[in-house]
Amino acid sequence: MSRKPIIAGNWKMNKTLAEAQAFAEAVKGKAPSADLVDTVIGSPALFLAPLAYNLKDDVIQLAAQNSYFENAGAFTGENSPAAIADLGIEYIIIGHSERREYFHETDEDINKKAKAIIANGVTPIICCGETLETYEAGKTAEWVEGQITAALKDLTPEQVSNLVIAYEPIWAIGTGKSADANTADETCGVVRATVEKLYGKNVSEAVRIQYGGSVKPENVAEYMSKENVDGALVGGASLEAESFLALLDFVK
Repeated sequence: MSRKPIIAGNWKMNKTLAEAQAFAEAVKGKAPSADLVDTVIGSPALFLAPLAYNLKDDVIQLAAQNSYFENAGAFTGENSPAAIADLGIEYIIIGHSERREYFHETDEDINKKAKAIIANGVTPIICCGETLETYEAGKTAEWVEGQITAALKDLTPEQVSNLVIAYEPIWAIGTGKSADANTADETCGVVRATVEKLYGKNVSEAVRIQYGGSVKPENVAEYMSKENVDGALVGGASLEAESFLALLDFVK
């Protein structure tokens, strides 16, 4: 099965509104056709509405970096998946290692968020990944399988077929280290095998799996050449327009 690549930039907690708008103007009209690749900007929630307006006629899509698992209520400071969907945002990133580490999000939280996001017609990008300690202990496969199994609990085969999973080794995020392409492919293969175990081969061949961790224009093509790597979730290299666009050169 041929899966369409998906390159998503995660700006994390960076940029002002003026900087975000300048970035949108710099990349507008320059991404490859949506027939070839899904191009996504993961913006802070503050900028999603103006960016959605700026890019409304462009192939570039938007992702929120997080949402809550309720659509409304007394949850001060949280962002509603229904409100995000109402802006026309296509993706919501959940379970990022920084959310798990700094804000103590659990596998149960991530599963509840996934269900709420899907119910609102938005595609979750579900992150998984291991610490350096887990990696060095040789327990990556076991750890990642557990995270994926918990995140997908009670989802239907059709729902899983249409979502995105991002494997991001925590030891390779913002450290300048990266899993080499073969290691990334191997662990993305563990993700795919876990999905197959839970939902069967058709679903596992349909789900798109990204690699994240010090991906940049210089190495993205090597990752994208691997069988189980369908895209990249990119941090630092997505912050400048020129670098972000260069990440897409592999499709040309």
